[in-house]
Amino acid sequence: MKGLLTWRGHAWLALPLRWYLGLVFLMACWHKILHPASFALDVATYDVLPLMLVNFMAITLPWVELAAGVMLIVGFKARAGSLLVAGMMVVFIVALLMAMDKGLDMSCGCFASQGMEEDPISGWTVLRDLGWLAESMYVFVFDRRPLGVDAWLARRRESNV
Repeated sequence: MKGLLTWRGHAWLALPLRWYLGLVFLMACWHKILHPASFALDVATYDVLPLMLVNFMAITLPWVELAAGVMLIVGFKARAGSLLVAGMMVVFIVALLMAMDKGLDMSCGCFASQGMEEDPISGWTVLRDLGWLAESMYVFVFDRRPLGVDAWLARRRESNV
C-alpha cells in the first residue's frame, strides 16, 4: 500500500483532474459572485438552512469555491483545495438528495441562478457530483507532491539548503 501512495505518477495523473476540478469551481463561482442575491434565492429554495444563514452562505460560498479552484489549478496547497472541494461536494450532494426527497422542482443553482436556463436537479446531478467528489478524493489521497507552485517552492527550499 505504501508504494501505491508514494508512486510519483500520481502527480501527473492528478494534474488534469486538478485543472478540470479547478475550472469547474471557477465556472461555478463566477455567477454567484456577480449575482449574490440570485444565488441567495437558490440557497433559500433548497430549504435546508435557516433563513438567517442564507445570505451568509450566498456571500461566502462562492469565494471558497474560487479559492479552492485557484488552489487546484496553480498547485498551491492543492491537497487542501481538494479537501475543500470534497467537503463542498458532500454538502451539495446531501442538499440535492434532500431537495429531491422533498420533491422540489428546481435547477441546482450550480452554475447559474433559477431564472437562467440550467439543468434541473436529478439523479444525474447527484452522479455528476459524486464523480467530482471521487476526483477530489483521488487528488487528496494520492497527489502527495502536486505539480505546481508547491513543487516549485519545495525545489527552491531544497536548493537554498
